[in-house]
Amino acid sequence: MRAKVIIIYILKTLGIILGIVVIYALLGYLLPFIEVSAKEDGEKKEIPVYIYTNGVHTDIVMPVKNDLHDWSAKIPFANTISKKTGYQFVGIGWGDKGFYLDTPTWADLKFSTAFKAAFWLSESAMHCSYYNSMTEAADCKKIMISKKQYADLVKFVDDKFDKDQNGNYILIPTKAVYGDNDAFYDAQGRYSFLNTCNTWANNALKAAGQKAALWTPSDYGIFLHYK
Repeated sequence: MRAKVIIIYILKTLGIILGIVVIYALLGYLLPFIEVSAKEDGEKKEIPVYIYTNGVHTDIVMPVKNDLHDWSAKIPFANTISKKTGYQFVGIGWGDKGFYLDTPTWADLKFSTAFKAAFWLSESAMHCSYYNSMTEAADCKKIMISKKQYADLVKFVDDKFDKDQNGNYILIPTKAVYGDNDAFYDAQGRYSFLNTCNTWANNALKAAGQKAALWTPSDYGIFLHYK
């Protein structure tokens, strides 16, 4: 009798877990179709911003420097392997620190890393990559925004960085960079299956008054509105 109770308990638990997974998958597919419309502020759209995905993770790509903000002041070129100073754009993304630093490929993904990331159990990080130029394609869409919208976007992104007592971004010393043009920094917040790297990028678009999904855990949910 005791064994039967245990089996029933296990089956119920598995059923609940499976139900949560199915509901999450359905919401993750359906909710992105609900579009949050762009907000028109009546100002000239003169600043180029890009949304760029590597197939899994979406970055917000902005000019390195203009009359409103200089990203290189807090994301020094010297923190990249190349240390080159001629880059024109910087891509910034937020995500789980374990995924960024310990999972260079999907083959390296550990259950412990995925579990911690899904359930608010690990720290987050900002991944910052410099680019010489950006080319529009299926994985890279250009958006022109106003100065006010750009200022709102800068504030949203800046607020996600952890800062030291002097207001500087905190570099994560690591060799787990993706190339010679990027670096990692400590970030605010906890990653989870409800708040992913793409959810953050989608919220960044909302902050800038741009088209976005109501909610999305995937890059598909963002690019769906920029075909």
